[in-house]
Formats: sequence, structure tokens, C-alpha cells
Amino acid sequence: MNLNIRRKPKKRLPERVKQTLTYATSPNQMWSIDFMSDSLQDGRKVRLLNVMEDFNREFLAIEADTSLPTRRVIRVLERLIAERGMPHNIRMDNGPEFISHRLEEWCTERRITLQFIQPGKPMQNGFIERKNGSIRRELLNAYSFTTLIQVREFCEEYRLDFNIERPHKSLGYLPPAMFAEQWYQRSKYAQSLYPQMADENSSKIFKRHLVDKAFEESNVEFKTLDLN
Repeated sequence: MNLNIRRKPKKRLPERVKQTLTYATSPNQMWSIDFMSDSLQDGRKVRLLNVMEDFNREFLAIEADTSLPTRRVIRVLERLIAERGMPHNIRMDNGPEFISHRLEEWCTERRITLQFIQPGKPMQNGFIERKNGSIRRELLNAYSFTTLIQVREFCEEYRLDFNIERPHKSLGYLPPAMFAEQWYQRSKYAQSLYPQMADENSSKIFKRHLVDKAFEESNVEFKTLDLN
């Protein structure tokens, strides 16, 4: 009997150029995405897809499911783009969902640049890696989950608390939501795009404790900032 089985060749990654961890100076310059893993009490695996706005360290999404293939990653990004506008760059590692041709083609069509970190160099995506550590300590390791629904509810509650209530030293001890609101108020160009953030109702919008929801309710069409 011929029992030899051909091995599937490993996909060789193109050489990644070392890139410094740059600081975004306005919204949608750079988003960071990464995966995390955990398990339920019955042993079922759960994955989290975290999406962060590097400018104000805001968690745009924490998507939880038992499987998160490339199609699902694209769907999450499409939802965020509809709410917030198109990012110019997305920073990520070399996971199989991120190096797929499907994601590459999707980003090319929308003129989004994918910035891959070097293998084994997670701190080249340091902003989201640091927040992943907070999620691990304060959420995944702190609670024992029985259902996927429970994971999603806790993740969304954590995301809102992180964005709206928690001050950050790098943001002048402001929460991400308040930092973004103040930036919109200061920027003349941003005020021309988002006039509702510059008027007397801005404080009321912030008090709703749902920044992205407030954007939807204001019926404003988000446009990509011209950084050139």
C-alpha cells in the first residue's frame, strides 16, 4: 500500500520591512487590528477580533465568535467604514485571515494600505497589543463565560467603558471619546465636516455615552480626511 501523503507546502510570507510605530495625528490615518483567543466553560474556543483607532486609542469593535474568517473580518471593517469613514492604513500581523488574497483585493479596491508587522515583532503593533493585555487581565481572565452571548455582552460593555469612562495618560488623561470630541472642536477642517460636534449640542452628544451611535443619529455622512 502506498501510504505516502503529499504535504501541503507552507505559504511563504514576503519579507516584511521594519516600520516604526508612528503616531496618527487625525482620525482614520491608522487603524490596528488583531485577534485574541479564549474558551467557554464547556471548552469551546472563542476568538475576538479587536479593531482600534490609533489616533485616540478608541476600540472601534470587539467582535466575538467561535470562528472569524477573512469574510467576517471584511464584514466588520465594512460596518465600521459605513459608520466612521475610510481608514488610510490598517496595521496587522501575519495571521492567515490577514494575509489572504481576499482581504488584499478588498483593500486595494478601496485604496487602503495594509501595513504588516515583521513576524515575531508584536510591539510593532504596540498600541493594540497593549490594549489586548488589558482585555486579557480585566475581562477574559477575570470572568468565566458560559455562552457566546455572554462574551459578546461583556465585550461591548468593556468597549464602551474603555472609550467613554477610562482616562489615558497618552491622551492627557482624557477618555478616548472626550479626546476625539475636543479634537473635532479644535479642528476647523473637522468642523466643516462634522458641524454637529462644534455647536452647543456637543456636550449632549457626549453624554449619550455612545459616540459612534451619536454619529449615526446625527445623519452625517462621514468622508475620508484628505491628509495630503
